[in-house]
Amino acid sequence: MTGRKAIVRSALGMALALALGACVSLGGGGKPPAMLLSLSAAESAPAGATASGKVGDAVLVLEPEADQRLAVNRVPVLMGGGQVAYLTDAAWVERPARLFARLLADTLRARGARPVLEEGQSAGAPGIRLSGRLSEMSYDVAGQAVVVRFDALRSGPEGQIITRRFEAVVPGVGGKAEQIGPALNRAANDVARQVADWMGG
Repeated sequence: MTGRKAIVRSALGMALALALGACVSLGGGGKPPAMLLSLSAAESAPAGATASGKVGDAVLVLEPEADQRLAVNRVPVLMGGGQVAYLTDAAWVERPARLFARLLADTLRARGARPVLEEGQSAGAPGIRLSGRLSEMSYDVAGQAVVVRFDALRSGPEGQIITRRFEAVVPGVGGKAEQIGPALNRAANDVARQVADWMGG
């Protein structure tokens, strides 16, 4: 019975992989993607909005570290069994970790509690640094879902460190770029809102 279950599970995995067809690639070459993806903040400060305070009151948002499979402009597709492919018909306009850092900064600015700086904007030692590791921003074939996972690291002016893991999953996503892209944006915004709530607490 155990062997039969394993065969059924294997066949299901193969069927899901075949359903993606030409949407994924194990290689790094090929023609340019037909679609470029970015992240846009669901919450953003309106034009003319200001936030003032001393440098020590500011939050500096740093680009998070990322696993090697996320340190490229391709969209990972988790095939199961530790196998990873990449979406062939779409790519990020730039590194997903950089896009995610900007999304975090925009979301924090929308809350307006403190001045928010990004890398290259710091004029001194900020009060709080927000960094961390982007460990997932992918499409999961078996679950037909996109997953965004961020391990946040918050450090204070006196050396205090707090870490917390944030995750968002959007289920029911087909294997095409026009479905995966918006779902990734939705999940990334969900994580950004969670982080903003945490930073404001």
